[in-house]
Formats: sequence, structure tokens, C-alpha cells
Amino acid sequence: MALFLAPPPSAASPAFEAMLKSAELVRSSDPEQFNALIGQLNASIDSASLRQREKLEYLKAYQLSYSGRFDLGIEAARKLFEESQDTEIRVQSGALIVNSYAATRDFSEGLRYLNEMIGLVDQVDDPELRHHAWAAAGSISNHVGQYEQGIRYADLMLADSPSPRTRCFAGALRMEAFYSLGQLAGREQEVSALIDECVSAGEPLFANYVRAYHARLIADGGDRNGAIVLLSRHLAEVEATKYPRVIAEVYATLAEIYLAAGDYQAAERFARGIMGQGTAMASSAPLVTAHRVLFESALQRGNNDAALAHHINYFDANSAYLNEVKARALVYQQVLGETRQKNQTIELLNRENQVLQLREQASTLATRNTQLVVALLALLLGTIAFWAWRTKKAQILFRRLAETDALTGVSNRMHFSHRAEEALAFCKKDGEEAGLVMFDLDEFKSINDRFGHATGDWVLTEVAKVCADVCRKNDRFGRLGGEEFAFLLVGCDLPSSVALAQACRKRIAAIDTSPTGHVFNVTASFGVAGTRANGYDFLPLLSRADDALYQAKHAGRDRVRTHGLESDTTEIAAT
Repeated sequence: MALFLAPPPSAASPAFEAMLKSAELVRSSDPEQFNALIGQLNASIDSASLRQREKLEYLKAYQLSYSGRFDLGIEAARKLFEESQDTEIRVQSGALIVNSYAATRDFSEGLRYLNEMIGLVDQVDDPELRHHAWAAAGSISNHVGQYEQGIRYADLMLADSPSPRTRCFAGALRMEAFYSLGQLAGREQEVSALIDECVSAGEPLFANYVRAYHARLIADGGDRNGAIVLLSRHLAEVEATKYPRVIAEVYATLAEIYLAAGDYQAAERFARGIMGQGTAMASSAPLVTAHRVLFESALQRGNNDAALAHHINYFDANSAYLNEVKARALVYQQVLGETRQKNQTIELLNRENQVLQLREQASTLATRNTQLVVALLALLLGTIAFWAWRTKKAQILFRRLAETDALTGVSNRMHFSHRAEEALAFCKKDGEEAGLVMFDLDEFKSINDRFGHATGDWVLTEVAKVCADVCRKNDRFGRLGGEEFAFLLVGCDLPSSVALAQACRKRIAAIDTSPTGHVFNVTASFGVAGTRANGYDFLPLLSRADDALYQAKHAGRDRVRTHGLESDTTEIAAT
């Protein structure tokens, strides 16, 4: 089907081309001017060539996506990608499709289009268009947690004589990846220079996105006031972008800094501002920060009821975010597997065609060629068997990834919940008691803040090791998220469950932290609930253990509390 009804002029219009270039230059930096130029281009469409009309259709698709109408933007861009005969138009449209799918969290479709689009980049002569394609590839790579890939695409842009605007965007991709990899420390001068580059390039969106990272570095260096001043000075400019992701990142940074400085009112204001960004923040790190700040602020103010409510919201938001991160990683692996399988299928089909050709030749030759055909068939069968084995191995790996916490190696929340429900069903059927122990590391955020996330990860791994050693063969143990873990103790009454919790608590307290290069105490608070008093339904049992855990925290931490036969929660003193 033709893209346009009226036949376009064969010659390109210089005036129309000039307006197209102007619109491309301001599409992200000045939305009002961009929209005005689109209107002027529509009014002058009769003078445009086919390529200029396709270029305008691309800009209109961009306009739709930038305004939040991603479904319409994707539909318009996909039409160009599939129907245009111009490779540059196809690459530009493909990059927009990839970015739009990333913005709507449809990463599987985005990655599939990325594989098609990136294969066309080598046919493009325009360096700016190559940069545009690499930028889309780097952005979606960061979205699905492939930060090394994101850095690689950014470096490709920086090594290809980029414009100031491209240098700004490539630098923002690099800073996002370095921050997510925990490698941003020590890059203060690089971050500051990047902000200046983005400002000079007229890109306030990226300049303020990078300022959030700069403020974190300043605050981590001890200058909280300097970080607050930096972001506050540009807050109106951030909000004027109307871009939820950038606004939420800046708000989250300010909320954390104000919380650390003890200004709970300001911290809560910015935390609620994150939630005011709407559905765009669902399953995001800023939303987790918002609920955590509200929880910790309420706790510091002594408002325990509000703290409990915010803690539940924080727990749910953190779990949703962690599940989203894992889902993105699984999507990447799935699409990667599909691509490999597709390539393998093409390779096998090519080999089959070669075999057929050889068999036709063999019919005219004698016994010598017959042996060659047999050898090639054996090779083909061996190849098929090999890839079948590889595919099965990949499936096993994906299942392990879906069930295992990547950091500690124990069951993740979803897998632990499933296995615990199965075990409780067997206990109920056989009339056996069971105990559920839930524990949370004390002051874990302080460990991360003082010694870094690498030390925090080491602590989580060590805690998982010592507690796994306490488990018996039929017990279930898993990480619920963050610094929270849980046991399901099969065949244990409430006193036995408490005894195991005490043993685990003592082992955690005995962890030697000297291998990290720092000396500090590691403790945990435990909540215990038994099936005799609470029944065999997993979620209510977990809730009772969580109630007891909250009481242990409130009572001073590093202790075990139990939810037993009594209606209230009873403390089991630490020994």
C-alpha cells in the first residue's frame, strides 16, 4: 500500500528540506518550536519529494511518541520501516520504534526491532543517523540491564566525530550505565564537563538527568547542601521538561539527600512528588525510593502506624521493581536465544540446501561422491544434535535464572513462595506442624552508605551462606528482596522454629567482616510464626511473621520475636 495518495514531485524542495533539518535539530530541545515547524511542513507538503514526505512522516511519528501517544507513534514508524525503500528512513524509523517500545516497557518487541535495525546501520553514510541508531541501541540496552552494551554503543558514537548534541546523549548513556554498575565514583570532573556540554548543545533534558548523578556524587562526598543547591537551582527547568523519568530521578535524589540531612518535611514532599508522576513510575527505582523515604521519615518522626503502612508500600514497590529488573533480563536472554535460534535455523537450511545440491551431483558421479554425501549428512545430524543440546542447556539456565536470586544464589521470592506453599500443603495433609521465620538485616542501608554497595552485596552473600548451613534437608530458604530473607521449617513446632531462628541470629552476629577491609557488626531481627496458631495458608503465615519481625525491629533489633498462640506478639529474648 502506498504511503501517500498524491504523487510527490521528483525533485526535492530546498525550502522544505531546510525546515525538515530545523525540525530535527529542535525536536527534543524545543517542543513548541518543533510542533510549529511540523505545522508549517504539513502546509507545504505539495512541494515535497517522496523522500521528504517520508522524512516528515518520521517526524510526525516522533511527535506522537514524544507526546506520550506511543501506540500511534509506533504504528506510524512501523509503516515507514516496512514500506520505505530508503535505508536511512528505515534506520531512523527503526530507532524510533526501539525507543518507543523501551518507553512502554515492551522490551521484547523493542529488542526484536533492534536486531533488524542495527543490521542496516553499516549501509548508512550519514554519521548523525548512525549515532541515532546507536543511541537507541544503547538506551534499550541500559533499560534491560545490559550496561556494558550501553557503554559500547555510547563509545561508538563518541568515536565517530559526533555533534555536540550526540556527545551529550552518548555521555548521558555512559553515566547511566556507570551509575548502575556502581562505577560512577571518581568521575566528578567527567560528569561536570558533560553537564556543560549538554547545556551548550541546548539539551536541558539530558543536562538535568546528568545533574541528578552529579548531585549524588556531591552528597556522597559529604556536601549535602551543595547537592541540594545544585538541583534546586535547576528544579523549575527540570519540571518544565514535563518528562516523568527525569523529574522522578531529580525528586528521588533530593528526597534521599533531605532524608539524610534530617529535613523530613522536604524529603516527604519530594517523595510524594515522585508518586505524582503517575503510571510512568510503576515498577521503577524512583518509586521504591519514594516509599522508602516516606517509611523512614515516619519512623524517625515516631509515627509507627504511618511507618507500617509505608513499609508495606515500600516492600511491594521494591518487590515489583526487582521482578521488573529480572523480567527485563529474562526478556533480553529470550530474544537473544530467539536470534541465535533464527540464525541457526538459517544456517541449517543453508546446509540442507548444500546437501541437496551435493546429492544431485552425487547421482551423476559414482561411489566416491556417495561417501561424500554420507559424510555431509552425518555432519548435518551432528550439528542438529549439538544445537538441540545447546537449546536444552539454555532452557535449564533460564529456569535457574528465574528461580534463583542472582546475588546470593538462594531461592528468589517467587520460587521460595511457590516451594513454601507446596511444603505447607504436604504438612497440612500429614498433620505436621511448620514454622515460618522471616528476618531483616539491621541498619543495612547504613552499611551501603558507609562502605559502598560492593560491601553490602558481600554481607548479603555471607548472610545467605551462614543461614543456608542452618537449614535442614526439607526446609525452604529464600531471599524475599533487598535485605529480607525467610525460612519455612517443615515439621517444626513454634519453640523449635524459635531455636533455629536464634541459631541463625547468632551466626549472623558472628560474621567476620574483615575480608571487606572494614570492621563492623552485622545483626538481624527475626519474626517467627507457626502453623498451629496461624494455619497453613502461606500469605497469612508470612504476614504474621512480618508482624513479629516489625515488633523485633521496634523493640531494638538483633532479637527474635514470635507470633504464637497468644493474640499479641511475644518477645523471645536474645541469648
